[in-house]
Amino acid sequence: MEIKVLGGGCPKCKVLYNNVHSALRELEMKATVVKVEDFEEISKFNVMSTPALVINDIIVAYGKIKYSQVRELIKNG
Repeated sequence: MEIKVLGGGCPKCKVLYNNVHSALRELEMKATVVKVEDFEEISKFNVMSTPALVINDIIVAYGKIKYSQVRELIKNG
């Protein structure tokens, strides 16, 4: 599984990145986690707001994402 966190480095982006790692530990899952801060790369995903969560190259959520949502998205990823 590959998980990407899209965002320019704002506080919400950092929280999402940390929540992804926490959820992976809690679920005892392994994944490659990539933080994408380059706006040219982010624009390739056609997201209108950040942070955005991408699992296996599919945008699964964007904007403010609660930890419980992150956990479920990864679990079902």
